[in-house]
Amino acid sequence: MAINRKLGRKTDIRLAMLKSLTSDFILHGRIETTEARAKEVKKIADSLIALAIKEKDNFEMVDVKVVKAKLDNNGNKITELVKSKNGKEYLKVVKETTTEKRKKDKPSRLNARRKMMKKINKVKDEKGNKIDLTSKLLDELATKYEGRVGGYTRIIKVGPRRGDSAEVAILELV
Repeated sequence: MAINRKLGRKTDIRLAMLKSLTSDFILHGRIETTEARAKEVKKIADSLIALAIKEKDNFEMVDVKVVKAKLDNNGNKITELVKSKNGKEYLKVVKETTTEKRKKDKPSRLNARRKMMKKINKVKDEKGNKIDLTSKLLDELATKYEGRVGGYTRIIKVGPRRGDSAEVAILELV
């Protein structure tokens, strides 16, 4: 007897489909799909949220030395004219060194982040900027469901789909 639903797909195609459904679910908080797919995504999403809650505060703040280009009032880089060894002149960007406080994951949180990245895809928004879903899980969703033990998602059955009469369900965060 199989542990997972086969969903009528070969293994690699099924895993890719579940990965993309899980990524969309975490990004939007709600997806509409077939009932069998929703049940599989629910298992994956609940385990990811539980892992995020466990590792939520497992980091330390560290001072990091950062070298950045110096900017003027308009936000443009400041340049200076410099002569090279062979006598040619060129523009060089002026840089400034500062220190910033950043989060540094402890080993177990880093391992959890890597486990999460195995289960979800990399996502971009409409402008092409990368969205870090692991950070969303660890920062937003983990704080939202902090006092809760399981039951982070719900499945609402909608009914049969018109084309093929497949049972459709909505999977959403509670």
